[in-house]
Amino acid sequence: MARTPVVFGNWKLHKTVNDALELVTALKNQLGVVRDVEVGVAPVFTALSSVAKRLEDSHLRLAGQNCHWEESGAWTGEVAPSMLVDVGCSHVILGHSERRHYFGETDDGVARKARAALDAGLGVILCVGETESERDAGQTTARVDSQLAGSLASVEESDLERLVVAYEPVWAIGTGRTATPGQAQEVHAHIRATLRGRFGAAADDLRIQYGGSVKPGNAEELMSQADIDGALVGGASLEADDFVAIVKAARPG
Repeated sequence: MARTPVVFGNWKLHKTVNDALELVTALKNQLGVVRDVEVGVAPVFTALSSVAKRLEDSHLRLAGQNCHWEESGAWTGEVAPSMLVDVGCSHVILGHSERRHYFGETDDGVARKARAALDAGLGVILCVGETESERDAGQTTARVDSQLAGSLASVEESDLERLVVAYEPVWAIGTGRTATPGQAQEVHAHIRATLRGRFGAAADDLRIQYGGSVKPGNAEELMSQADIDGALVGGASLEADDFVAIVKAARPG
C-alpha cells in the first residue's frame, strides 16, 4: 500500500494567537481540496486552543511542539500528552534538534515522552539527524542509528501506524543549506532499513519526512525520492503561500 505523504509545519517560537489564526485560516481556505496529503501545523502552546477551534471543520491536523512524559505532578512549565489531546491535538513533535541542543534532551527522555504520547493517543513525529561535524566525519548513519535506538526504545511494532520519523540534518535547519535529494534519500533508505531490521515488514509502511530548509523550490524534487514521504517544514511554514506550495508538491503522481 502506498504511504500517504505527510507535511507538518513547525512554527517554532513564532505567531501570536491572532497571527496564528490569520495563517491557519489562509491554510484552511487554500488546502480544503487537498485530501491525498496529511497536513498539519504545530503552533506555540498559547495558540493551540484557538487554532484547534478554527480547524474544527477542517481535515488539517494540529500538533504540539513538545510534551512531558508525566501526566500530572510537580513539573512546572511542562505540558502533559493528555493536555494536548484535550486541546485538540492529534500529534506531537518530539526530539527536535533544538530541544536536544538547547535544552539538553536525551534519547532516553525522548523515549519516555514518545511512550507517554502514544499511550495518550497522540501520533508522534520523532526527529533524528546529525550535526555538520558528524556528517563531515562520516558519522551520519551511526548518529542516526543511535538516536533511533535510544529514542524509540519503548516503541513497539503496533505503534508504527502512529509514528512518523523526521530526518532533519542539523546543519540544514534554518541555515538555508539543504541536503541534496540524493543525500536525503540515502539516509531515509538507511532509516527504513534499520527499522525493518527491528520491526520487520511493518517498517515499509512507516512514513519518513525530510526536514531542513524545505522550500517551494526544492520540495518536489526532495519528496519525489522513493523513501521521502513528506516534509517537516520550519521557516517556510510561516507563510501561507510557501507552505501551500510545499503541500501541493507532496501530492502523489
